[in-house]
Amino acid sequence: MPDNFHAFDPISPQPSPPAQPPLRWELFCQVIDNFGDIGLCWRLAAQLAARGHSVRLWTDDASALAWMAPGGAPGVQVLPWPQAAPADGPGDVVLEAFGCAIPEPFIAAMAQPGRARPPLWLNLEYLSAESYVERCHGLPSPVSSGPGAGLVRWFFYPGFTPQTGGLLRETDLPARQAGFDRPAWRSRQGIAQDALAVALFCYEPPALGPLLQQLRALPAARLLVTPGRASAAVQTALPSFFLDQNSRFPASDHGEQLSISYLQACPQTAFDELLWGCDLNFVRGEDSLVRALWAGQPLIWQIYPQHDNAHHAKLHAFLDWLQAPPSLRQAHLAWNGLGPQDFPALTAATLAQWRACVRQARHRLVSQTDLLTQLLGFSQQKS
Repeated sequence: MPDNFHAFDPISPQPSPPAQPPLRWELFCQVIDNFGDIGLCWRLAAQLAARGHSVRLWTDDASALAWMAPGGAPGVQVLPWPQAAPADGPGDVVLEAFGCAIPEPFIAAMAQPGRARPPLWLNLEYLSAESYVERCHGLPSPVSSGPGAGLVRWFFYPGFTPQTGGLLRETDLPARQAGFDRPAWRSRQGIAQDALAVALFCYEPPALGPLLQQLRALPAARLLVTPGRASAAVQTALPSFFLDQNSRFPASDHGEQLSISYLQACPQTAFDELLWGCDLNFVRGEDSLVRALWAGQPLIWQIYPQHDNAHHAKLHAFLDWLQAPPSLRQAHLAWNGLGPQDFPALTAATLAQWRACVRQARHRLVSQTDLLTQLLGFSQQKS
């Protein structure tokens, strides 16, 4: 690959958001079968605390935080899923992530008539580029029955346009990116500066085999595979007798080799560096998609599959917003099993086109107000 393909372009610094009076936040997060939900909620909690707010993060499974955020964050308490309201009562803002059901005793405490005013109740929805997001963002849902009767729950939709709630983007991200030494990072990983480095964070993509075959045919490529389902998928696609003791896909007739590194679970900051240091990023779910957009490198998104195929429209809406060129759209459809498994050729020209597309999309996003700033403004407006 030519040298200019490996150029790293950090986000430009943005003005600091205005300071606001500190609030007490209650964040509720249930972990289903992956860790994207708790990952996003942790980012939100840590960013709230960094702006001077106090946060209690209530979750039914905090195990992933041991590697996502091993040092914790000042101002954030991680607590087990509550069976009752806390002794000091609910805070100023109660946020349920992705429709998780807040325990009824907690809701009853929110509706307690002795309070000067009830907490602001927010439902942080899933991320989508579909048109309904702009229509539904910020709408109220009055509660007419049950322990929360008389309260109002507000729907807050993340999104990719100014008419939505935006995306999480911490204030120190530009500085962290600007200070990232990409050549040094690649050297520590044993990746040649002219090699194609590919990050793989996926479920079980149908086109994984064709991708591996194509990477094998390149003069030099390194596949960095995240733990869990991605590692299992690669090991299934490449039976053990195809690999030598150094985890190298066997040389083709032309002598090329694909080197595979199986990674350990890492903190969120290290995951960011993985996306910054690689030349092509395969990501899954929603939190990692946002991080890949901020990285500004070519990306392929594997959307979480739904039994009713609702994810098909969601993927197409994202590709429309991204203004994906035909080859990038083809790659997404193949990766998600929505089209032929033929993967576009990973030429320098194709990857440069994908990178330009992602960076143009990132430029549009950076010009919009981030999710946390919008959440704080919304909470101030409704309080």
